[in-house]
Amino acid sequence: MDGRRSPLLGSLTVALSASLFGMLGVLSRRVYELGLDPFGFVAWRAGVGALVTAALVAWGVRRGARLVGWRSLDARGRASLGVAALMGATLNLAMFLAFERTPVAIVLLCFYLYPALVAGASALLGWEPLDRPRVLALTIALAGMVAVVVGGPTSATFGGLDPAGVALALSAALSQAVFVLVSRHGYRAVPTDQAMATILAVSALIAGGLAAAIGGSVALTLPLTEPPSLLVLLLFGGIFGAAVPSFLFLAGIRWIGPVRAGILMLIEPLVGVALAAAFLAEAVGPVQAAGGLAILAAALIIQRAQPAEPALVPAAEPEPEPA
Repeated sequence: MDGRRSPLLGSLTVALSASLFGMLGVLSRRVYELGLDPFGFVAWRAGVGALVTAALVAWGVRRGARLVGWRSLDARGRASLGVAALMGATLNLAMFLAFERTPVAIVLLCFYLYPALVAGASALLGWEPLDRPRVLALTIALAGMVAVVVGGPTSATFGGLDPAGVALALSAALSQAVFVLVSRHGYRAVPTDQAMATILAVSALIAGGLAAAIGGSVALTLPLTEPPSLLVLLLFGGIFGAAVPSFLFLAGIRWIGPVRAGILMLIEPLVGVALAAAFLAEAVGPVQAAGGLAILAAALIIQRAQPAEPALVPAAEPEPEPA
């Protein structure tokens, strides 16, 4: 084994992550109907995800994996992991606050500007040039994303938008872009499972503290006193809406690079719209269908583009330090 891995498999990893994240819209709608507020949902989802990921870390350590401690990291590694954890928390909080003030379609539209931010920053940093295939794929993907999000027969209009809600959605996009860029190389010494356990734990602590401060202890204990369906949904969301897709997303960033990963994540609104049509009776119009095809076409273009750098060592293992 030479430590190199297939870019196709890395792309499929990101696509699966995007698909799992895409179900959160339907899942959160049901959770809110059962009485849990957004802060409580973020805290429970991230908390369950952190516990599941920590269990994976413990299993790996028992099988001989090395546990990378905070003190063993250099200054750059500590700062990068800290920034990634903070961005993970601010991303979730900003998105859910924006959903309270602004139509969901507009929030998603603003949020999915982050692949453009990642591509531009990667070019400025000299990591991945904006060559013709990448520019074409990014343009097609963004156009397709706009069609998927706002092209439905009952889509919200852009009139009368709340400026604070739009600003929150854009701040979520900025947080996601910073997370993606920092996670490419910033803390490579930390295995993916250990890094995600830390990031999810920080999100849970911050969201849990805000939930308790705003709504009191009931904001966090409600799932333990309500019918079991709420707790079941939260456990499902923590495992398949946080732990698994977050691990896959970080692994994908390290595997195929931030630009490819960011563009492939545009599959998320496609999945989200399809699930909303299936479970919430929200119709999918012809413009949305065309947008979905455009997203898939962009994913194909970026997959066939020449990688800017070779695939890295397995993302679940720390990158060897230079001699």
